[in-house]
Amino acid sequence: MNTTLERGAYRTIRLADVPPGEGRQVVVEGREVAIFRSRNGRVYATQAQCPHRAGPLADGLLGGSTIICPLHAWKFNLETGEPILGTCTIETYDASVDDAGYVVVRL
Repeated sequence: MNTTLERGAYRTIRLADVPPGEGRQVVVEGREVAIFRSRNGRVYATQAQCPHRAGPLADGLLGGSTIICPLHAWKFNLETGEPILGTCTIETYDASVDDAGYVVVRL
């Protein structure tokens, strides 16, 4: 389900469908996006594939604000997209939870 709320903001998946410490991949306006729910309650959204070898970032290991690609262990800061281990950055998007409990992503 993708609902446009305002220009560039889209309601995506219910937060309850993303367990703490995990990610889920969704499609927003034709773009694959990975949504993460950290154990401390923060919600993040990034491009869905690792720029290194197209690993599915939503399947990676989430720790705090860091995601580790499941294919080759490249690490990225979910707030900035900067690499912690690796040489490529990832695209990040503003993500929040609305009053109805859905993750809103701003592209």
